[in-house]
Amino acid sequence: MSKKLNPQLQHNIREDACCESHLEPPQLFCDNDQVILCGKCFQSQEHKNHIVYGIQEAAENYRKLFQEILNTLRMKLDVAKSILTDEQERMRVIQEEEQNFKTMIESEYSMQFRLLSEENELKDCTGDSNIRGVSLNHLSRFATELGEKSQEMLQRLHFLGRENMNKLKESEVKISEQLCSLQRIISELKNKCAESALILLRNARYYLERSESLLLQCLEPARITDLSSCQVRGMNPMLPVLQRHITLDPETAHPCLVLSEDLRRVRIGNIQQGVPCHPGRLDFSATVMSLESFTSGRHYWEVDVEKATKWQLGISEDSADRRGNMPEASKVLLTGSLMGTSYTFWVFPPLKKVCLRKQMLKVGVFLDYEYGQISFYNVTERSLIYNFSSLTFQGALRPIFSLCIPNGDMNSDSLTISLPHVPS
Repeated sequence: MSKKLNPQLQHNIREDACCESHLEPPQLFCDNDQVILCGKCFQSQEHKNHIVYGIQEAAENYRKLFQEILNTLRMKLDVAKSILTDEQERMRVIQEEEQNFKTMIESEYSMQFRLLSEENELKDCTGDSNIRGVSLNHLSRFATELGEKSQEMLQRLHFLGRENMNKLKESEVKISEQLCSLQRIISELKNKCAESALILLRNARYYLERSESLLLQCLEPARITDLSSCQVRGMNPMLPVLQRHITLDPETAHPCLVLSEDLRRVRIGNIQQGVPCHPGRLDFSATVMSLESFTSGRHYWEVDVEKATKWQLGISEDSADRRGNMPEASKVLLTGSLMGTSYTFWVFPPLKKVCLRKQMLKVGVFLDYEYGQISFYNVTERSLIYNFSSLTFQGALRPIFSLCIPNGDMNSDSLTISLPHVPS
């Protein structure tokens, strides 16, 4: 930098500001040492190889830098607020999810014991005291096993739920502290930018370092454990006995669906002109109902979903018109969807995501009309996907099957109803 000073510099400096060493008006700012200099200071060996600016130029450089950092800090503040809101929502969801799992575990094991008890009662009807004694022993042993499995699962669920909640609370505290620090430095930098040149340059590097330190702090949500590890494993051996012969009702089939001759398979056919299409969202209006309906009892059926990328299975009240159009409130559904290479699964009502990511090949559906229970099973893995309990049914119920109407692309999705393992 030239040793000749710009006369304009002195005009922009307060007359009462003086260099502490030489008691002369400061004209320059040493960026290395973060100090103001007068002309004599600038000539010294101490600042010979340092970066030196005029005070106004240095102030404007820092003001611009502070403004850029302020913009970045504000963006990070928005992210922090968003994450904090998400963490608080996750705390609410994790409590709800834990309660849902608890209800599912209890209702599933109750159903398994109920089915076995009734099987035992049927054996008692033989009148053979030896068979009855063996059955009672078997029932007692099975009840003990079910009780132990249920307690073990509930304890694991409680442990994971508490662990997840602690992680989320720790995350909430950490992010709240970061949010307060961001708000504080933003306020200070905003005030700093409004100061005069000399005051702005005071402790300028300190504010930079504080800002950079906050920007380097990682903002990320807590990593919690998926509660899917608490899924009920195993399927009741009585389910195959309850498996029904289900066939599709052509009169309820959506126009774009094609049914097989034996009425057990449904696939997407040619999309006809006039059939509404909804680009950008999944349209599961391509529905067909079963010929069979149920007004009492327990019933079970299985559906091969391997050849479908987007599908829905469930049960509907038999109040639909003859083209399968039915109010959403009358249905209980499980939805599977392949997005890229990831599978997502949802249940309804209410609409909620199920903690599963692996493809399912075959789904089992169980209905207990009197007890108001509907259960969905991953038949391949022999595990419970989700169940609904304490439902109230009115009138006949019918199985329903839906495929997603493609948005113009060719689609070979199909669903196939499995034949019963044993005669109905």
